Amino acid sequence: MIRTHNCGELGDKDQGQEVVLAGWVASRRDHGDIIFMDLRDEHGVTQIVFDPNRNSAAHATAHELRNEYCVKVTGKVSPRPEGTVNTGISTGLIEVDVEKVEILSASGTLPFEIKDISTVSEDIRLKYRYLDLRRAPMRNKLKIRHNVSRCVYEFLDSEGFISVETPMLTRSTPEGARDYVVPSRLQQASFYALPQSPQIFKQLLMVAGVEKYFQIARCFRDEDLRADRQPEFTQIDMEMSFVEQDDVLDVCERMFKKIFTDVAGKDIELPFRRMGYSEAMDIYGTDKPDTRFNVLISDITDDVKACDFKVFRSVVDSGGSIKALAAPGYGSISRKEIDGLISFVSEYGAKGLAYFKVEEGGLSSQISKFFSEQELRAVKERTGASPGDMIFIVADRKEVVCASLAALRLKIGRDAGLIDSSRHDFLWIVDFPLFQFSEDEKKWVSEHHPFTSPAPEDLCFLDSGDLGKIRSMSYDLVLNGSEIGSGSIRIHNRDIQEKVFSALGLSEQERREKFGFLLDAFGYGAPPHGGVAFGMDRLITLFTGDGSIREVIPFPKTQKGVCPLTGAPSGVSDTQLRDLGIKMRRVKSEDC
Repeated sequence: MIRTHNCGELGDKDQGQEVVLAGWVASRRDHGDIIFMDLRDEHGVTQIVFDPNRNSAAHATAHELRNEYCVKVTGKVSPRPEGTVNTGISTGLIEVDVEKVEILSASGTLPFEIKDISTVSEDIRLKYRYLDLRRAPMRNKLKIRHNVSRCVYEFLDSEGFISVETPMLTRSTPEGARDYVVPSRLQQASFYALPQSPQIFKQLLMVAGVEKYFQIARCFRDEDLRADRQPEFTQIDMEMSFVEQDDVLDVCERMFKKIFTDVAGKDIELPFRRMGYSEAMDIYGTDKPDTRFNVLISDITDDVKACDFKVFRSVVDSGGSIKALAAPGYGSISRKEIDGLISFVSEYGAKGLAYFKVEEGGLSSQISKFFSEQELRAVKERTGASPGDMIFIVADRKEVVCASLAALRLKIGRDAGLIDSSRHDFLWIVDFPLFQFSEDEKKWVSEHHPFTSPAPEDLCFLDSGDLGKIRSMSYDLVLNGSEIGSGSIRIHNRDIQEKVFSALGLSEQERREKFGFLLDAFGYGAPPHGGVAFGMDRLITLFTGDGSIREVIPFPKTQKGVCPLTGAPSGVSDTQLRDLGIKMRRVKSEDC
């Protein structure tokens, strides 16, 4: 290399040694005859001193230097003068007296300063991402990402897994989101699809006898974007043969113990807690609950079903649900704050938010007159409320009640400072339903994906058509309210897979067209198998504390799916379109 040391390793032990350093000018300070420069590379910062009495040519060049010039310096390590030691950096005891300096590359005017804390808009940072990544916090995120990957490879290798790459150009199959499609030049009017996951191929690897597979895989989904969603993302993908659910969960738990020990220096307790899907929905309103604070949702439908409050009675009569939660210390909030919470839950479909203030003598509210003392006492006992609390109630369809109270619970936890941010609460959610009925599509759809195995004891419902009663052999890993992974024991029996496809409304022709190769493979001795995939990007944000996965992805897209750096997506030439047999036409809004 053109340098003898990096900018983060020199110290007292190197005094008197001649060294060659290379990096970027982080700052330059002209103190009259003496010029000081902080030279930065990936490893740290070293102070460089230009003294005209030592080398006049180097000193003259120093006048030309500006921030982010890429330079190479040769000089001798010396101790910093008394009173100038910088204990804030690893090289703070020494400086380098320059004998020679070479400008490797000049820098133009910067669009923003390269400093640890940036106030620049995200669009500007993404447009100049190569500059943004020079900042120490961003480099640290890349290192965390690398260290997590390293831990995964080390652990899974020690467990007998092998890393296998799967195709990036495959066929379009229904997996829950829109595919990104790629036109074929050689097979015109035909398209590849970028993989939403390696799901089918890793199952085929199990049929092939690869008993323990893993891959840090790139995946693609054409869906609406948000803070924790990108069109392309990375997942830690695993699959195992001849296993049951407990085997898969055990491997995952031990892997996370290594990751947290090696990367974060934190010990986590095994085994992780497990909770059934139904219980999670009942007491948290969500299948990815934050369990770091003890505010729970209670079902009070039976307690108030006979009350005189017409809103509640109509919900009960229509088969809806009435649930409540007690907000600690919220009994003193203002009417304006209550109105804000009513507006908040309306975003999740709730038509209103009833509330009772908890006092020493009981519950008080404008609607108290519609309830008997026995009903009010039952609500207070059911929610576990104490004087000074506020009980909030939502009455609606079960889905709306769960979604709105789950969101309200989280808001209360954050706003009231109830969440212990130092905790890492891992939780497995198990016993998901195999199917969910889609009101939009008016049909049954897979809760996870169509390759998830039904619980063996529920197979009878697959034959009888009672699809809502079938539990799946699936499991999600939740950490501090974020789903970081999902997996299942897979179907390996062709007959059962055919029945699941049929329940999802796929005709025999569609099954053959889309999944014929998989069904054929199941006819050649497919082993029982199961696996899991963890979202690498979401996992890294839990280490960094970022609220968006865009902060931990080297070159992310915006929420509109645009790359400000490269300008993607972009048009292509007429020649390219002609070679692909594609003719473009603009779609009018009324045609959509």
